[in-house]
Amino acid sequence: MNSFLIGIIAVFFLFLGYRFYGKLAEKLWSVDPSRKTPAVEFTDNVDYMPAKHWTILFGHHFASIAGAGPIIGPVVAVIAWGWVPAILWIILGSIFMGGVHDFSALMASLRYRGGSIGEVAQTVLSKRAKILFCGFLWLALVLVVAVFCAVTAKTLVNEPRIVLPTFGLIFVAILVGKMLYDWKVNQVTATVVGVGLLVLLFVLGYYFPITLNIKNPLNMWICVLLIYSYIASIAPVNLILQPRDYLSTFILFFGLVFGYAGLILSHPRMHAPAFVSIPGKEGPLWPMMFVSIACGAISGFHSLIASGTTSKQIASEKDARRIAYGSMIVEGVLACLALLAVSAGLYWAADPEKEGIR
Repeated sequence: MNSFLIGIIAVFFLFLGYRFYGKLAEKLWSVDPSRKTPAVEFTDNVDYMPAKHWTILFGHHFASIAGAGPIIGPVVAVIAWGWVPAILWIILGSIFMGGVHDFSALMASLRYRGGSIGEVAQTVLSKRAKILFCGFLWLALVLVVAVFCAVTAKTLVNEPRIVLPTFGLIFVAILVGKMLYDWKVNQVTATVVGVGLLVLLFVLGYYFPITLNIKNPLNMWICVLLIYSYIASIAPVNLILQPRDYLSTFILFFGLVFGYAGLILSHPRMHAPAFVSIPGKEGPLWPMMFVSIACGAISGFHSLIASGTTSKQIASEKDARRIAYGSMIVEGVLACLALLAVSAGLYWAADPEKEGIR
């Protein structure tokens, strides 16, 4: 079967989900643009800070949720259960579960003074529920930070050419943040400057790789990353967090554009089997496939982003669907691209055409 046709159908249904089901979710939450958001009502220029434009906050939210999950998960699912159940779950899960989850987590936080999911749980449930939620959140964040430091540090050691772009992005983000909020520079101009400098950093990083000539560079990079994580967590959101993630989103979008452009130009047929088996290599389809493609369809971690930072930066409720539901839909588009890349871009041991699969 032609991969381009599958990709077009997937993107079309994801768009329809955003257009119509996302609109229904707005009505259920009674979105009111005239209602003051916590970012506007409790502005402190540190955590509560209205984003200058919704696209900046979209960049933060999308860059925060679109990690390795929507790329690795679909690959694992294709190997274990086949590409048909995997892509169906990405499409349906993103529309009816993931998008609703992200949007609802954001709206719930907005209605409770921008509180985290743990604080919301205390208000609507009980203090015991807050303790349980906060305990889980603490463990989840410890795990996320540990994985971030370990994986990133290993990458910096193995790929010294990305050291300069990785840390240079921080200073570029600070510059763009200053341009947007302090110097009142036009957003388009600031974006062009930021993306241009980011491209320059990639070029410089390629020609000037940085290697630590010490006994254990991995531990050194881990320490550096932990120090950076602490500084970024206490700095005003408009200084590092917003502009950093906003600029990072352009890298993701470039990847999406070039990925789907390659799909259009080459449009290879699907080589992976459409179905493998219901009890796949990784276990039964239910619930293992839905866990494997967690970030490609639904993820509880997204509620940490929605209630932890995004709800404290959104300037108007009318932007909630674009930012939360929209980010989840775009992540679904990314997950579909990852699935098609391995299903049609690679040759598998079993040839689907010989097995009668079109």
